[in-house]
Amino acid sequence: MGLADLFRRRGTGSIAKDRLKLVLVSDRAGCSPEVMEQIKNDIIAVISKYIEIDLDGLDIKITQTESEIHNGSVPALFANIPIKDMKASKK
Repeated sequence: MGLADLFRRRGTGSIAKDRLKLVLVSDRAGCSPEVMEQIKNDIIAVISKYIEIDLDGLDIKITQTESEIHNGSVPALFANIPIKDMKASKK
């Protein structure tokens, strides 16, 4: 859950679904759910500096992908971040 989630009401089913996703992703990556949540929050914070994103459609996950260099599968971070609008540049 990101900062925007603190200001809107969500059902318990939605919260449980997000928590389950976080546990599954963190298990695949071999790190704690807290670390995964911090990574997600950091990604949101950095991207939000430049563009307005749709937090409801945000999907960040870790999956296994084939690696030619390591001759096998390695964890890969995939982020689907819907863009609402570009922010004006501050120059």
